Amino acid sequence: MSTVALDQAVPDFTANATSEQTVTLSELCQKNVIIYFYPKDSTPGCTTEGQNFRDLYAEFSELDTVIFGVSRDGMRAHENFKAKQSFPFELISDPDETLCNLFDVIKLKKNYGREYMGIDRSTFLIDKEGVLRKEWRTVKVKGHVDEVLEAVKSL
Repeated sequence: MSTVALDQAVPDFTANATSEQTVTLSELCQKNVIIYFYPKDSTPGCTTEGQNFRDLYAEFSELDTVIFGVSRDGMRAHENFKAKQSFPFELISDPDETLCNLFDVIKLKKNYGREYMGIDRSTFLIDKEGVLRKEWRTVKVKGHVDEVLEAVKSL
């Protein structure tokens, strides 16, 4: 399977999300779509990033933009994380890394000297025609969501 590329249509996908939802990209027409990949539910950076998207959610909604967070965590962890943080958007569970591979976000990481394959914090902006318009890779959380909002405004 190929991976996404800027200014190209994103291949259609279907994924399971919180609130017993199934997300299919092609069914989100007439909306911009933000998909942000994060390493793990309930960890400090991932919590802050989700809270930042939550806090600007109304502004994204006014711009016809939906948000999905994606990690390899299971649905129970996602439901708990979403409820605890009052996220108004759904979290997609990707345990088999289908979406992670499509967006090429699995990278070699190091933590306390140990190497492992993990999610590289990344965000993707897909326009109403299903075309990838912007990508942010190896994201630093501080100020990131504001940058994403500005990119949506410029579509």
